[in-house]
Amino acid sequence: MIALALDIGGARTGIAVSDRTGRVASPVKVLPAAEVEGVARTFRMVLEDYEPDVIVCGLPQTMAGEEGPQAARVREVAGRISRITGLPVEFIDERLSSTEAKRILREQGLSEKQMRGKVDMISASLFLQAWLDAQSRKEDRG
Repeated sequence: MIALALDIGGARTGIAVSDRTGRVASPVKVLPAAEVEGVARTFRMVLEDYEPDVIVCGLPQTMAGEEGPQAARVREVAGRISRITGLPVEFIDERLSSTEAKRILREQGLSEKQMRGKVDMISASLFLQAWLDAQSRKEDRG
């Protein structure tokens, strides 16, 4: 099973994908949010290249675990993408994924400016890996 992760933001959407075994997440790219939300040609090409079975969207939550206005927007955009593509959508808490992505990129010596285009796809790969690990634990128990 191949999972494609979307870190849906206001300006950019980070994209990550799992390997065919559903065990390892890798960052793919960042696209303008409007291209992903409108399932434009650039995003359709990503879907054709990776042929995902499921889309995993990061759901922004408060530190208390509550959903705010941004989470409602992500759910709405994800629903639209699901209807257009016919792919099921799953959600995972993305709290702290951007912070962790920035830490990783800083450790690699990138400046804030150099990080800008990369944070979203690294963030998507981090929460996708957490989702994949949770799926693997479910399989081990089931």
